[in-house]
Order: sequence, then structure tokens, then C-alpha cells
Amino acid sequence: MRIIFMGTPDFACPTLQKLIDRKEEVVAVFTQPDRPKGRGQQTLPPPVKVLAEKYGIPVMQPLKVRVPEVVESIRELAPDLIVVVAFGQILPKSLLEIPTHGCINVHASLLPRWRGAAPLNWCIIAGDTETGVTTMMMDVGLDTGDMLLKKTTPIDPDENTQSLHDRLSTIGAEALAETLDLLKAGKLVQEKQDDSLTCYASMLKKEDGLINWNKEPLAIKNLVRGMTPWPGTYTFLDGKMLKVYRVRTAEGKGTPGTVLATGKQGLEIACAGGSIVIEELQLEGKKRLPAGDFLAGYKIAPGAKLGHKDAA
Repeated sequence: MRIIFMGTPDFACPTLQKLIDRKEEVVAVFTQPDRPKGRGQQTLPPPVKVLAEKYGIPVMQPLKVRVPEVVESIRELAPDLIVVVAFGQILPKSLLEIPTHGCINVHASLLPRWRGAAPLNWCIIAGDTETGVTTMMMDVGLDTGDMLLKKTTPIDPDENTQSLHDRLSTIGAEALAETLDLLKAGKLVQEKQDDSLTCYASMLKKEDGLINWNKEPLAIKNLVRGMTPWPGTYTFLDGKMLKVYRVRTAEGKGTPGTVLATGKQGLEIACAGGSIVIEELQLEGKKRLPAGDFLAGYKIAPGAKLGHKDAA
């Protein structure tokens, strides 16, 4: 089959690699434009572009895939199928109707549970114990198309978004391969989604990572896990931002946001119905460190308060 691949970040690369390894006819790759990245704001190509160019696959980077001239260029490529993985743009109806076999999306959740931009993060924040990948036929809605194939994986109670991302990207590639095999054999079965079972996984913003110490220990731990490595969780100490990378729950008691204890094991903070021990952190202007190492050089007295920037 003549396949157009649409994807942008690292998450999409294993699926593109799988298509290449299977010797599928990938006639073009569509990805987002090169953009500034990191502290130096150096303009860098998306990971999918780097991979495609390694194999000599033509790469297109339209600012908007829905404009008529881009849709027409896709039509001229005469694809049998379009495969979409974390592309980052909504596909219009005029484009969805072009491929003979439609557009198949590799979605990083067990639909219909999490639709939207950040299902990996939100399933952890919500405390889900399992997730997975769903391949689906795309329609004009946001992740509303018919489901094709699902592959599940447990979520470890201590893992963060990075490790889940890496695992699901590989599972997604396998799911797409199995979906293609079923399609070619004429055995692909479409299943409607139950809209009543869905949650919206909105795109994350930096302010979503501010820790609310009035929440229970497990909710705070899940927030830290779901926001790591990006956009990150944080609180404020002595008017400075304190980034929080790893925590565990505990059973201390006190006013939420109050430092209960400090030591080699970490920084214990009271929250609703218990406490949180911060095990890895980074104070504004300092290095990222295990909490014990940080506390060896930065004294924090029990009774100190963490919270908003203007907290006492």
C-alpha cells in the first residue's frame, strides 16, 4: 500500500520505523515545521523528520495541513492509507476522504477513556492503574473515530510520564503493525466508541504543575508523576520556585504546606490527610539534587511554609 505518515515527536518514531522495517511504501512524511527548542532557542527539526530523511523519504512541513494546496498535494500522492501518530494538527474532512482505506491514528490511551492532547499525563494524574494504545479510524471529531485494535499495559505506581511514554511508543508501533495485517487480510473490525465513558485530556500548561498542599498525598504524588518530565511540578520556598521531581506518600500530620521534618530521607511536607516526602528537587538558581544532598547545604526549619510565591 502507498502510505503517507503524519507525526512529529519522539513518540511517533517507533511507528514510522516499523513501517520502514516492514518495507511498506511510505511515499511521504508530513510533520510540523522546524521550531526553536531549549534554552538556546536553536531551531531544530522534529524527530520524525530526522528519521524520515535518514531513509530518504520525502518530508513535507506545512504550517497548516488543512489549506487547499496542501490537501491537493496529498491527493496527488494517491495514498491508499494515511497513518497518523501525534502529528499535532487536526485533519479536515477533505483530507480524511482522500485515502482508499482512510486515516488510521495510533492514540496513546485506551479509548474512549482519554481523548485529547495529553492522555499519557492525565491517566497518571488521575491514578489509573492501566492504560495502553488504541488504533482508530479518524473522523472529523477529536479522537472520536471507530476503534480498531487495543493493546494494554499496567501503570506502575511509581512510574512517571517519561517511562510510560517510552513503553507506549513501542506498543503503538506493534499495534499499528497488527492493524495493518488485519486490514490487508480483510479482517479489520471497527467498533463505535461510547461517548459517555470519555474524559478530556487537555493540553498541559506550566501553571497546572503548581502543587496544592490541600490535596491528599496520593493526588499530589500522582500529579508529580504525571507532570514529570514536562511541564513539571513546583511549589515555592522562601519566595523562590522549588521544582519537585520525585515524592513518596507518608502519614505525617500538620497544617497543609508546613515542613514537618528534614533529613537524609527527604523533605516532609504536610498535606490533607497525611504528608508528602520530597525525594528529588531543584530550588530556583540551584542544581537538581536528591533532597538529602540539597538539605545538607540549605537549612530549612520544621514549621517553614511552602505554597504560593507570596506565602509566608
